[in-house]
Amino acid sequence: MIDQILEFNERFVEKREYEQFLATKYPEKKLAVLSCMDTRLTELLPAALGLRNGDAKLIKNAGGLIITPFDSAMRSLLVAVYELGVNEIMVVAHTTCGACHMSFKEFEHHMIERGITEETFDTIKRCGIDLDHWLEGFHDTDDSVRRTVDTIVNHPLMPRDVNVRGFIIDSTTGKLCEVK
Repeated sequence: MIDQILEFNERFVEKREYEQFLATKYPEKKLAVLSCMDTRLTELLPAALGLRNGDAKLIKNAGGLIITPFDSAMRSLLVAVYELGVNEIMVVAHTTCGACHMSFKEFEHHMIERGITEETFDTIKRCGIDLDHWLEGFHDTDDSVRRTVDTIVNHPLMPRDVNVRGFIIDSTTGKLCEVK
């Protein structure tokens, strides 16, 4: 698949198709969106939000979560605010998310099947990483959105004038519902 992508990319550049996507690194709408990496949202999310290339910073991970106040998603939001002029943040979860009910216990046997050893798990635990917490998803989408919004709003490094709101997007229709 990667070789096919590289072949496509060569034609893309030769034909100068990139020109339609030219933008600056600064988001035109001063917006950041934290969302799930679900493939159904790749084109649906920006289309449903009316976003074009260059309009917003899109930050994606499994579940659209902030697991800890100092994880990479939170870091990206802080960079977006302080370096790129973002003043509004949308947290957008979605219906039928695979991260709902996700857990280390679900992954563990798959990892073992792929060659990860119990010794590796023990080493990670000795380093202070709680795999149960790190690979935990959520069980209530509304609550997950509320907790993520709360983490952003109450982060000690997040300015109080940044508007942060949470939503759930329907994975089929793109309809947004605000989570209060």
